Amino acid sequence: MNVITGAQIRAARALVRWTAEDLATAASVGISTVRRAEAEDGKPNVTAANLKLIRLALENVGVEFLAENGGGAGVRFTKPS
Repeated sequence: MNVITGAQIRAARALVRWTAEDLATAASVGISTVRRAEAEDGKPNVTAANLKLIRLALENVGVEFLAENGGGAGVRFTKPS
């Protein structure tokens, strides 16, 4: 599992139209943790455990995190199965 970036978290939250508070609630982390995770474009300044909770909360509502592939890291909705 690749480490997601703050920019990806912001983009994923926008994709699902969540506020920072919505994400904090869904991930069971504090709002300050979400804000800190989103503050940098690169690697978030939060614990690995909190980053995993944030990632899982977004993946659970259909977000897929895309690794750097020459065009940049990104997010999208997962393809329906």
